[in-house]
Amino acid sequence: MVGDPKKDSALMRAASPVYFVDKIKCPLFIAQGANDPRVNKAESDQVVEALKKRGIQVEYMVKDDEGHGFGNEENQFDFYGAMEKFLANHLGGRVEGS
Repeated sequence: MVGDPKKDSALMRAASPVYFVDKIKCPLFIAQGANDPRVNKAESDQVVEALKKRGIQVEYMVKDDEGHGFGNEENQFDFYGAMEKFLANHLGGRVEGS
């Protein structure tokens, strides 16, 4: 938990990516645990939808059996594999096995 929702609302708004979606110009990879108690999936869905409406390429990974951070080893492999491919596609280079 960061800050008090009432006392620190201006600070929290200034740090929340949902209010800066219009400034994102490059492809984005978002990974979300469906059971995340800190970042509600609906909030990530909102960011993804807003970016897609603006024509920004978004790769969105949701793991139904995760919370904040991926603890399941299989999900970690999926995450790092997808991230590696995303970076290779957008930064150049080759991913081993592709």
